[in-house]
Amino acid sequence: MAASVALITGASGGIGLEFATQLAQAGYDLAVLARSKDKLESIAADLRARFGIAVQVVACDLSRPNSAHDVLAQVPECDVLVNNAGFANNGKFAQMDESATLEEIQVDVTTLTQLTRLYLAGMLERRSGRILNVASTAGFLPGPNMAVYYASKAYVISFSEALAEEVRGSGVTVTVLCPGATYTGFAERAGATTTALFKLPMAKAADVAKAGIEGMLRGKRVVVPGFTNKLVALSPKITPRRLLVAISGKAVEPGS
Repeated sequence: MAASVALITGASGGIGLEFATQLAQAGYDLAVLARSKDKLESIAADLRARFGIAVQVVACDLSRPNSAHDVLAQVPECDVLVNNAGFANNGKFAQMDESATLEEIQVDVTTLTQLTRLYLAGMLERRSGRILNVASTAGFLPGPNMAVYYASKAYVISFSEALAEEVRGSGVTVTVLCPGATYTGFAERAGATTTALFKLPMAKAADVAKAGIEGMLRGKRVVVPGFTNKLVALSPKITPRRLLVAISGKAVEPGS
């Protein structure tokens, strides 16, 4: 019997690489996706040697419109879809480069939605499959200075929870993972390394991935790893809105 196949976006580092490693260790064959083909080939060779699984390399820039269809052409079906790819831009929205902002929305929202739609159809037909969308605790509150990123993660949380209800009883599950600040290359790419948020203790990528996989396999709808992150998720219910927004913006204020 063929092994189940897990497709992981943003698999060249950070949490995505941990997803790939841990799913390989669990016996899944993989399709690993990122922009850098050379880096993916190196990762694939290592995972094949360590775990004896099949690994397909998919080099693709998810910021390109309709790139999801290019992915589907290379990986026609999967048993597990991990929508992990995403990035942020740090700074005042009015001063942001327009193309960078639109690319952020394309990767974090549009391509994630397209990939989910394209692979969900086959999963429903087979009455089997799991989708894990990576959001963030940022999705639970507005985020001045990262306005688009926080809004995009709010979308991912709402979208995932709604889909989880739509597919209930179908044999397919949808889970959304909401980590907080984590040791990855995220802050560097966002230009946020000097912000207060990323000066605080951060989670390990391996722990975040493990929580996501365990929650997905249990069919949980929302996974928020860590006590502090659970408090962040709860904060909109217990904190006055204007105060919440002010604190949130200060945490990622450039140079804070």
